[in-house]
Amino acid sequence: MKQMAVWMDHHQARIFDVDGKTFDERTVESVTKHVHRHSMDSEMKTHNHPDDEHRFFREITHQLAGADQILVLGPSVTKLRFIKYAHAHDQALASTIVGVETADHPTDRQIVAHVRHYFHGDLPRLGVGT
Repeated sequence: MKQMAVWMDHHQARIFDVDGKTFDERTVESVTKHVHRHSMDSEMKTHNHPDDEHRFFREITHQLAGADQILVLGPSVTKLRFIKYAHAHDQALASTIVGVETADHPTDRQIVAHVRHYFHGDLPRLGVGT
């Protein structure tokens, strides 16, 4: 059974493929914001293109393809918008999401330890700070 986790915020998604002894991690960066100068305004304005978030989520779903179980983690509402996107655009992937948790900005080792505990409570875990 392939179990994966994704920690995400609006800047990036860190995807973890974790088993009992090893893990692979990869990062998907959010689309860079577009900066526009308005002739009547000396202040710099930042705007996202309307499809930027969908492109970001589409790449994440591509990276999670093949997972049997997915744990979604993150500090804010981005994880919830991703789940909504998955339900609307990739029902097969949405059906593999088994958990959603709020997690601020943990280290990779903390995420891996948490994911191992979440999916395999009896496996040895890495200690925080080791």
